[in-house]
Amino acid sequence: MTSNDKVVSVSQVVLASGNAGKLKEFQYLLADRGIDVLAQSAFEVPDAEETGLTFVENAIIKARHAARVTGLPAIADDSGLEVDFLDGAPGIYSARFAGPKAKDADNNDRLLKLLKGVPEEQRTARYQCLLVFMRHAADPTPLICQGSWEGVITTKPKGDQGFGYDPLFYVREQGCTVAELPREVKNTLSHRARAMRQLLDKLGQP
Repeated sequence: MTSNDKVVSVSQVVLASGNAGKLKEFQYLLADRGIDVLAQSAFEVPDAEETGLTFVENAIIKARHAARVTGLPAIADDSGLEVDFLDGAPGIYSARFAGPKAKDADNNDRLLKLLKGVPEEQRTARYQCLLVFMRHAADPTPLICQGSWEGVITTKPKGDQGFGYDPLFYVREQGCTVAELPREVKNTLSHRARAMRQLLDKLGQP
């Protein structure tokens, strides 16, 4: 067993994110695991400055920051959409693709404009999730897990579930966009769920 595969007992963690949709997903995923996921806003944790150039760098920055401010173990994920036709964009800039204060609809509109006229076979994409667990702020070997979810970008939004690019992210195996999937289905298939399963294995949770 390597230092990055330690089994850790944990009952309470802070989620290093201000995204309400992510908080709901993590609380749902961990609800029956005896792990209480707390919002960083409950501790008045300011958002960390995401200065990393990769998903994993930003996730580490956010987790370490939340652990330092709260004194609790912290989970952070940096996730986003990679579109092959756009050479992996929006990538780490997914949440602010249309600008620093962009809303989901703004980001979706920009993506559709950039892909206007692009045929379906060139609209392949994937969701990526890099999940980091910090036992404490000085943790030198954080647990790092990665999950991805393949799909295709549609030409118009469909569905009202989920958040982010879900209305545009079509999953061929399901025959619909992520925003048309029931939450319980999404939370077993998503990039975040796949990364979370890896984390639970490393934490030794049943």
